[in-house]
Amino acid sequence: RLQTLRRVRRAGITICSGGIIGMGESIRDRCAMLVELASFDPHPEAVPINALVPVPGTPLESLEPVAPLELVRMIATARIMLPRSKVRLSAGRTELPREAQLFCLYAGANSIFIGDQLLTTPNPDVSEDRRMLEDAGLIPA
Repeated sequence: RLQTLRRVRRAGITICSGGIIGMGESIRDRCAMLVELASFDPHPEAVPINALVPVPGTPLESLEPVAPLELVRMIATARIMLPRSKVRLSAGRTELPREAQLFCLYAGANSIFIGDQLLTTPNPDVSEDRRMLEDAGLIPA
């Protein structure tokens, strides 16, 4: 993965690389991922942080959902370690209470994905996202 990212960067393409948490990894594993991304100079342009959404019929279907505070911590740590990257609150938002999504934004996420669906998981309705951002005093771009 790292070698591919370096090649992509050398080709003049911007890097969007992050990870999925809640797949049985340890906190040390999560930190190692961020350390690897922070080793790039410059840092990746975007770092999506996804919460696993267990899908029935897959090997990870029985995993417990990520605790909201774990996602907030991951986003805050990514923001500290990757100050110039766009830290994106990505998949798993439909499973996350609105307040937890706001905490993620306050902790350092400066981007969310909008639209009907992210690959295999649904996204909140665009009007709900707009209301949430406005209620938080943020200006949707």
